[in-house]
Order: sequence, then C-alpha cells, then structure tokens
Amino acid sequence: MTDDDRRDHDFSEGQGFDDPYEGFDLDPPELDVDPDRIDPVDSRAVADMLDERNVGPEQVDSEQLLDVGMSYMGINRHEQAVDTFERAARFTDDDGLKQEAWVNKGVAHAQLEEYDEAIGAYREALRIDDESEHAAAAETNLAYALWEAGRSEQALEHAERAVELDERSGQAWYNRGFFLLERGLVEEALTAFDNATRLGFRNAEVLEEKARALEEAGEHDRAEEVAEEAEQLRAKEQEKLME
Repeated sequence: MTDDDRRDHDFSEGQGFDDPYEGFDLDPPELDVDPDRIDPVDSRAVADMLDERNVGPEQVDSEQLLDVGMSYMGINRHEQAVDTFERAARFTDDDGLKQEAWVNKGVAHAQLEEYDEAIGAYREALRIDDESEHAAAAETNLAYALWEAGRSEQALEHAERAVELDERSGQAWYNRGFFLLERGLVEEALTAFDNATRLGFRNAEVLEEKARALEEAGEHDRAEEVAEEAEQLRAKEQEKLME
C-alpha cells in the first residue's frame, strides 16, 4: 500500500462526543451517592450499598450471622458484633430472626455504652412485633438502656411491660424490682426480687439489691444476712472467673 493509498483510506471516526460533552468514570451507578446524606469516602456505606444491590436474602445465612455476632460478643468485640447483627437483620425475611438480630444489636451497643443506639435497636425490634417471644427481652433491655440514658420513668414502664409479656422471666422481675426501689417503692421491689430468685435468677447483684431494699424497709438483721450471702456468691463468681 502506497502513501497515497493510506491518505485515501476512510478511517472510522467513531460516535464522537455529545454536545455538550458529558464526562464518564469507571464507578458503577450504585455508587452515585448524595454527598449531603452519605460521606462518599465512607467505606462501610459503600459496602452496604453494594450488599443491598448485589446480594439477595437467599444468598445470606442470617442464622449463621447471628452465631457469628454472638461469638464476637463472647470475646468482647462489640463493634464487630453490632455490624454483624445489623447485616443479619437486613438480609433475613424471617421476622423472628430479624427481631432477634435487633435485640442483640441493642445489647452490643449497650456494652459499648452507646445507649441511644441501643434504645433505637430495641424499639426497632418491638416495632416488628411487640408480643413475640423476643419482645420480653427487648422490653427488659430497653428498660435498662433507658435508665442508663437518664430516662428512669420510662424505664419502669418498659420493665413492667416485660413482666406482663413473660412472667417467668427472672431477669424481668429483677429489673422491675430495681426500678421500683429507685422510686422508693420498697415493698413492691422486695416482692419483685423474691419472684426473680424464685424463678432461678439468683446472683450476687440480685441479693445486693434485695439487701438494700431490706435496709430501707428497716429490716436490718435480714438485710445483713442477705448481704453476707451476696458477698459469698460474689466470691464464688470471682473464683470461677479465675479458673
């Protein structure tokens, strides 16, 4: 082919550019975020967006995620537990699993002393179903988180609700007794503590609060006996931790 032949050849001019020209980038459209709502360099936000677009509920074993989250809790990696429980809740279509994940997420937040976030998680669990098997646990833990957040009046309301939902929960009765005692309702608090121990929820903390209630009721001898029993239990608990 001569130089003249090359000059006469019609090369492809392509499709050209639009007028006005619109730029392009290599990012997928799902990463086109509103910077007023989401920090575009927040790697977790990006991962969440990709999960929602590319991963379906049928591809995720939420029960296994719950187990992973509980394992994180067991080794005090509560931040990782929060993320794991949130993903378990997002990817399951089972309301029971979703509610359990939200309750556990609240517990993980509470361990981090993130009580506002814990309150939000427990309320989300109750929004799903406020009368299910997990509702009593949500109410019990919500009461504690509200008290830690300085909202003691609301705390008692939810402690009462927890007992209504599950009268066999020793933890719920203990919480009720604690909040009643905080409000000076000593006799009612003692009844609640007795119910808690009768249901098998018997530890040093319960006995210490019961001793405090007996002291406030003027039953000093009984208060001393219960306080000694609490001290013995506390020593045994410490021994187990050292083993």
